[in-house]
This record gives sequence, structure tokens and C-alpha cells, in this order.
Amino acid sequence: MYEFAIAWEWLAFAARWFHVITAIAWIGSSFYFIALDLGLVKRPHLPPGAYGEEWQVHGGGFYHIQKYLVAPAQMPEHLTWFKYESYFTWLSGFLMLCIVYYGGANLFLIDRHVLDVSVPVAIAISLASLAGGWIIYDLLCKSPIGKNTWGLMILLYLLLVFMAWGYTQLFTGRAAFLHLGAFTATIMSANVFFIIIPNQKIVVADLIAGRTPDAKYGRIAKQRSLHNNYLTLPVIFFMLSNHYPLAFGTQFNWIIAAIVFLMGVTIRHWFNTTHARKGKPTWTWLVTVILFILIMWLSTVPKVLTGDKQAEAIAPAFQQFAADPHFPAVKQLISTRCTMCHAAEPVYEGIVRPPKNVMLEADGEIAAHAREIYIQAGRSHAMPPGNVTEVTPEERRLLISWYQSATGDKTE
Repeated sequence: MYEFAIAWEWLAFAARWFHVITAIAWIGSSFYFIALDLGLVKRPHLPPGAYGEEWQVHGGGFYHIQKYLVAPAQMPEHLTWFKYESYFTWLSGFLMLCIVYYGGANLFLIDRHVLDVSVPVAIAISLASLAGGWIIYDLLCKSPIGKNTWGLMILLYLLLVFMAWGYTQLFTGRAAFLHLGAFTATIMSANVFFIIIPNQKIVVADLIAGRTPDAKYGRIAKQRSLHNNYLTLPVIFFMLSNHYPLAFGTQFNWIIAAIVFLMGVTIRHWFNTTHARKGKPTWTWLVTVILFILIMWLSTVPKVLTGDKQAEAIAPAFQQFAADPHFPAVKQLISTRCTMCHAAEPVYEGIVRPPKNVMLEADGEIAAHAREIYIQAGRSHAMPPGNVTEVTPEERRLLISWYQSATGDKTE
């Protein structure tokens, strides 16, 4: 029987790969159509009803693209709808959330120094925040303030900053950033599923029936598309942030998140303006660099990371690993092979912060990361990188025996 931990790790890998594939498809098509839409040119020879055209060259051929705000005189037999990229990106991301953060809630989701709750309660809070965030956002868009595009975007930014702060009061720093990305991605994908695609279908149905579509459907869809445009880059940042504890593992992590959203705006503004042939606002890159330097400064003030604290006491969920007879030998092994990097103050040259904010000095820290140690240094040779501390095959077998003995899994 294949070991559960190994199978779970491969499931997480498959879900992550699926998520990356679908995200590339969604973001790629989104970026392409935004650039195409902004680059359209109105010319006198265009057919009736055509809004603009664009000539492009790629792959050894030329493409002549025309856009109709309403529809051509005769509807084509087949229309390509760009929607499944968005749906499957969200579904695969939610699958990742379930596998990593719900399945490993005691380690990755819950920080009992922040909020001491049970696993079911933490998961319920997570789910409620994602659903509630979409409902609040949708109500704001449909409210009177929704008619003011830029006023709505400012209000949306304030909502995102509040959620950044709120998540850091509920979960680990790592989970807070991941949830902020999931919160934003939920809004984006729900915009596609509940607003943009249904509105487009109404317009197409009216055109096929010979009716004049109500202009409000296009206007509403355009507004939601604009929001998605400016939220894309911050979502990518938060989805990658779990690799960088300097971003999520500080007491100023929610301020860093707020700045990331601003950086997303400055970068997208450059691309949007350039694609629209309205100049090249290079000042946006200077502002982005300044904001990034500010993030770097905030990540080291104070110097000791304060987010994602690990308790020295051993949490009940991990006591079995410290109680196992192999633990004293494992602790000695880790102290000689791992803690030069995985410590509050690493001594290995070039390492200034523990990788992924994982510290393995106290008994509770070692026990809490038992599964990661087993996978990374026992079953595989991923740790230490290049085997720089010369972990022997016998020592790796010790880690395997410890984990299997503590979990009661004796399979090979």
C-alpha cells in the first residue's frame, strides 16, 4: 500500500501543476485581449458596425482582427467563448487551498498565538470570508457608488486593505497572504461567471433574435473586466508569496500587501497606456521601484520575523512525533544537519532568514514539521540543498523510521 503522505504530496503537486496551467491560460488570454482592445485603430474602410481593427504578425503569418461593439450584419456560426480558463483556475486554486491549508490546517492555517480556534472553525472562517467578500463586492458594484468607476475602485482598494489586515488577525502570515490572493481571485472569477459571461450571452441572444441589446450589459461587463485587469498582478504575487517569508512573516505584512496592490496598478497602467498608444509613462516604473524598496524595508523592521510564530510547547496534534522513541536521535540529527539554516538566527553563510520561515530548534518546531522533514529529507533528497551538510543514507532512514513509527505507518 502506497503511503498516505507520499500520495498526498503527489496529489498536491498535481493540483498545483493543474492550477499553474489553467492560470497561465487565463492570465495569458486576459493580457492578450486587453492589449488587443486598447490597440484597436478606427479606419474609414471598416465594414458597417466595426469599431476598430488591428494587424498582428506571429508564427510566420499575419492576422487581421476586427472588433464589433454590437455584432456584424451576419452572426458567425461559431463563437469562441473565453471562460473556462477562469473557472478552472479558480477550481484548481480552491483544490490547492483544500489540500494544503485545510488538510494541513494545524501547521499552515492556524496560528494559535493569533487566534486559537479548532480546525473546523478555521476552515469555516476561510470559506465564509471568500463567499462574503464576493457578496460585499458585488453589492458595492450594484450600489449608487458603482456608477463612479474610479470612486468604486478606491473603495475596492480600501476593502482589500481591510481584508489584508483582517486575515493577519485570523491566520498564519503565510495563510493570510494566500487567502488574500484567493479572496481577490474569487472576485475576479465570479465576475466572469456571474456578470461578464451572462451579460454577453444576453447580448448575443438579443442579436440573434433581431432585438437591440441594452447598452447597460456591455457597460457593466466592461467595469468588471477593468477591475480584473488591475487585480491580476497582485493575485500572482500572493500566490507565489508562500515561498518568501520576508513578505508574509513580518508584523507589517498587511501593509506590504496593501503596497502590492498599488504596484499592480502602476505596472498595469504602464501596459494599458502603452497598448493604447497614449505614450510610455515611464514614471510608473520609478514609482513601482520605490514601492518595492519600501516593502523591502518593512520586511526587516524589526529584524526578527514576527509572523507565523512557532510555539516552543508541543501542540497536541504533533505530540506523537516528540513522544516517539526515535525522537532524541532525530533531534540530534536535525541540530547538526539542519539548524544552521532553519534557526531564528541562521549561521550558514548567505542565509539571513530561515527558509520559508521554518525553524527547527525547539521540540515543538521539529514535531510540527515532521511531515515536511519526512518528505524533504527522508523520502527525497531535496533537503539539504546539494546535501551540503552531508546527510547520510542511514540518517535519512532514521527520519523515515521516526515518521512511520510515530504515525503507525510501517509500509515501504
